[in-house]
Amino acid sequence: MKNVIFLVSLLCLGCNNDSLPQGPASPTVQSESAAVEGTVAERIDVEGYTYLLLKTAQGDTWTAVPTDSVKVGAAVKIANPMPMQQFHSKSLNRTFEVIYFGSIVKPLVPEEPTRTVSKAPGADGRTVAEVYRERATLKNKSVSVRGLVVKVSSGILGRNWVHLRDGSGSADAHDNDLVVTTTQEVKRDQEVVAQGTVHTDKDLGSGYRFEVLVEDAKITRP
Repeated sequence: MKNVIFLVSLLCLGCNNDSLPQGPASPTVQSESAAVEGTVAERIDVEGYTYLLLKTAQGDTWTAVPTDSVKVGAAVKIANPMPMQQFHSKSLNRTFEVIYFGSIVKPLVPEEPTRTVSKAPGADGRTVAEVYRERATLKNKSVSVRGLVVKVSSGILGRNWVHLRDGSGSADAHDNDLVVTTTQEVKRDQEVVAQGTVHTDKDLGSGYRFEVLVEDAKITRP
């Protein structure tokens, strides 16, 4: 699928305590070339977010990204930074004069081979590639997808974000990796069947867009 500019790892802005203001205060997404780069001088974790104070060429700069394990002293790059002025964090009871919301750019890693997994049974059974190919007709409908869990981002927006692959599709076509949301606990390398509702062109803001997303899935082991 199209890479989620949000992180990944998720990554997904917003949480129960801190969220982006709406209305006139809403910022404009900057271009990728305007990425904020620096060394982590301080980090603060709250639900759903990691606040990072970066030492940059322009001076100390506060940023906020989806929860991340980046360490103090690490060099990072924040993609698609959204500047917010006078942003108040309820979690920290603190107002930042300027803070940049974005996602940490992760280094590219070679694609791991995924073993072929048989399609889920039933009329709503689809492969990962079929969900992408049939997304227009599957929109707002239920599907069942059997796949191997290759990544899990837990506890974001009250849900777990699960990446499934079944050997169908390809990285070049962006149709080999399907993101599923669930409240159930799922572990990497498990083979599971996810039954949920297909949503398309899901935009969570700040450049975090999903071409296809299967939400509120019930997870079972085949």
